[in-house]
Amino acid sequence: MVAAAAGLVVGAAATLSGCDKKPEKTRIAMVVKNLGNGFFDAAHAGADEAAKQLGNVEVIYTGPTTPSAEGQIEIINSLISQKVDAIVISANDPNALVPIAKKAMQRGIKVISFDSGLAPEGRQMQLNPSNAELIGEKQIQMAAGSMGGAGEVAILSASAQATNQNIWIGVMKQVLQKPEYAKVKLVATVYGDDQSDKSYREAIGLLRSHPNLKAIIAPTTVGIVAASKAVVDEHLVGKVYVTGLGLPSEMAGHVKSGAVKEFAIWNPIDLGYAATFAADQFVTGKAAAKAGTPVSVGRLGQVTLDDKGEAALGPPFTYNAENVEKFAKMF
Repeated sequence: MVAAAAGLVVGAAATLSGCDKKPEKTRIAMVVKNLGNGFFDAAHAGADEAAKQLGNVEVIYTGPTTPSAEGQIEIINSLISQKVDAIVISANDPNALVPIAKKAMQRGIKVISFDSGLAPEGRQMQLNPSNAELIGEKQIQMAAGSMGGAGEVAILSASAQATNQNIWIGVMKQVLQKPEYAKVKLVATVYGDDQSDKSYREAIGLLRSHPNLKAIIAPTTVGIVAASKAVVDEHLVGKVYVTGLGLPSEMAGHVKSGAVKEFAIWNPIDLGYAATFAADQFVTGKAAAKAGTPVSVGRLGQVTLDDKGEAALGPPFTYNAENVEKFAKMF
């Protein structure tokens, strides 16, 4: 299947590499984890938006049919042969792709990773959708907003060992020390191990052991769905609100039920747009892979590279009754 996908890439780009003359347009290849993925289809739409705005950019959208490092390596090899100007990639493996990414850079191709990053030695820049501080603060803001700024809140996380979840929870606890959240009290943190059944049981446990609970924050796509279902099943819609990080396709029904006022996750359109715009900045020499360097991301402003060559786009995007149905069709 991977070979077939790579074959399609070669075929699709055959017209681009049929002559030795350098194409007039900047060619930026977006290599996603796998084709047929709604999240990356939306990122593709953002890439096309950036290309249209820049006016001299052509986007080659590709990826393996199933998410594997081997499939992406084969595709990057093909793109090197086609002499594309830049590769924007969401990596299936941060380290396995480094040798082929280095080969691309040695040939003068700019390599930007986004969403799921490459190890630093394999790219010029990693564009993260957000960062721990922004993610943690956003979830407290949503919880406080849902419950009118006062009351008891609990956290339903993934596993107790989940590094990113634990960092976000640490940030949330710090944010709760701010004066504006003085009336918000964290009463419990429980773990559902990113299993639907266990997350549901933990959510039920929170609702029954904390009768004054006003909100549950679930910074996990599995947990937020389970907690929303628990609130409905316990007939607590309108009394307890659920928020956190979720997928629009899984959360639209829970927003409609009233269990959820708003939730967040990255906006893949903005992510694809920003990564493509940034890649063009590197191709045209307007950006360099140095700490402290500002990189323009078009309508989204600019980001600044840290000492690891990483930058964060911004706070997670908020989804609510006004926009969730639109995005639910994408991912």
